[in-house]
Amino acid sequence: MNRTPAALVLADGRIFRGRAFGAQGTTLGEAVFTTAMTGYQETMTDPSYHRQIVVATAPQIGNTGWNDEDSESHGDKIWVAGLVIRDLSRTVSNWRANRSLEDEMKAQGIIGIQGVDTRAIVRHLRDQGSVAAGLFSGDDVTSDEEMLAKVKEQPSMKGANLAVDVSTDDVYVVNPDGEINYTVISYDMGIKTNTPREFAKRGVRSVVVPSDTKFEKIQELMQEYDAQGVFVSNGPGDPATADATIHEVKKVLEAKIPFFGICFGNQILGRALGMETYKLKFGHRGVNVPVIDHTTGRIDITAQNHGFALKGKAGEEFSTPFGPAEVTHTCLNDDVVEGVALKDGSAFSVQYHPESAAGPHDANPLFDRFVTQLEAAKNSAK
Repeated sequence: MNRTPAALVLADGRIFRGRAFGAQGTTLGEAVFTTAMTGYQETMTDPSYHRQIVVATAPQIGNTGWNDEDSESHGDKIWVAGLVIRDLSRTVSNWRANRSLEDEMKAQGIIGIQGVDTRAIVRHLRDQGSVAAGLFSGDDVTSDEEMLAKVKEQPSMKGANLAVDVSTDDVYVVNPDGEINYTVISYDMGIKTNTPREFAKRGVRSVVVPSDTKFEKIQELMQEYDAQGVFVSNGPGDPATADATIHEVKKVLEAKIPFFGICFGNQILGRALGMETYKLKFGHRGVNVPVIDHTTGRIDITAQNHGFALKGKAGEEFSTPFGPAEVTHTCLNDDVVEGVALKDGSAFSVQYHPESAAGPHDANPLFDRFVTQLEAAKNSAK
């Protein structure tokens, strides 16, 4: 058993000591927890977790190893800043595994700590809120004062423009296996691999573009690829920093181009409609979050990962420059806004992850709803 010391140091002075696994050294980020019991590979490769040290509430991590199919980032990159767990599985027992979790963490330079009381850490974060933190292992475990000083020196997550770090630099295309029925232009704010895959299942081609793409370029690409709609993906950071993308999305809404947003895309649509955002105390992270659709009364169990949210109330209707809008979804745990839409049906978004990677499939039909919009746009263009 690895006895190399490691420490999780929180900016409020709490220190949790355990053993190192994965790579060794120092990593800084915001300490957050996820309530998911499965899907650690999808979580770790989700670009929305950029600059976050993730604490797993499930007691044992690593038993399904690491495979070459389930990573959610373009290029299979691990985006979490670090991983905090209670027990690391000593064996890998899944037929799809190509290697162990620790092997992949070492290969990508990701630092982890095991053997800590994750229940105590999660209770602390739940009570105090997500806080700046640092993981230190091996020779980097120094005095408490020195480690704490490094943690406190890091920039705040509030006001962090992180989408530019995780977005693609170049336009790329994800085609369906069969016939191309529709095409969407997808803003990559930190897009998960399974989102274009879900579009592809429905005969939708995704043209993925950088987060700072101008509307004029969107128009060119829509003409070049005969596209019918615009999508804005999930991603990390503070939506208050996304003014450039919001400026372009307003032009999309003015043009009444079918629009769909997920997670960060929900916050961007909300801000384009005139709503404000705020930082949640400890955020929503897991694959078991109940959400109610106020337009239908349906409740879905959803996958979520967000530390910011829109200000609004359940079922609230309000005026925008693009027509009447409404808050369509809220979380049953705490009434946080989980979806907004223009009442004419031209634009809608949700705060959770209908691509279900990892997570339940309750919300997956939202892709079908968007395809219906694409079909209508295609027919009207004939």
